[in-house]
Amino acid sequence: MTKDKRAASQDKTHKAALASQALLSQEQVDWLFQQLAAWLPADDDNRARLVPQVKTDADLFRSLVGCLLSAQSKDENTAKAKAALMALADTPAGILALTNEQIVAAIKPAGLYNVKARNLRKLCEHLTASNDPIPRDRKGLMGLPGIGRKCADIVLRFALGESVIAVDTHVHRVCNRLGLARGKTEAETAACLEPRVPEWARHHGHMRLLEFGKQVCQARKPNCAQCQLAEICAYGTLARPDHP
Repeated sequence: MTKDKRAASQDKTHKAALASQALLSQEQVDWLFQQLAAWLPADDDNRARLVPQVKTDADLFRSLVGCLLSAQSKDENTAKAKAALMALADTPAGILALTNEQIVAAIKPAGLYNVKARNLRKLCEHLTASNDPIPRDRKGLMGLPGIGRKCADIVLRFALGESVIAVDTHVHRVCNRLGLARGKTEAETAACLEPRVPEWARHHGHMRLLEFGKQVCQARKPNCAQCQLAEICAYGTLARPDHP
């Protein structure tokens, strides 16, 4: 068995074991976010990481388009696809006037371009047919074609400035490993997480958990030895070589 396959098998075993573990206490949750705030403070040096340009767009339609394109796509590829599309058209009616070939060619860097092109058309058709303003609340946003909870929360946080934590694949992984929240899906984890996060930690919580997942608590090879949250992490305990 290769190292990658062995690691994947161990991770699957650890996930199954974590499902029966208790969630962190509220005191531990507060401590966790204090540690993350110290690791990634809200200062000028970290401004670009805490408020990434690719996610920030005051125009709600452009923000929704960015969210649709971001699924299973790196930020830099999402930015390229969004910029290419917006250069052709930046309104629902304008995008509907484009051919499918034009849309697909523009958004190709983001991957899954055929699926995303269909979802984009459905969204634009809905917005032009209803002629209503884009909703500014989670329930309304999730009622739009192709917009799930993650996208809705990203729009709320980065376009509307609300203090919510969007749960993507990285945040989902970190929360379940740490015992911060539990859920089989990102949406389930988000619902479990929301009432457990202290108010002061909500505004930058998404980016802190996201960056922690990318840099420390990585999917295949989490850096447990260098993790400042190891003392409260059930996954780290299970992953230790001396664990029975």
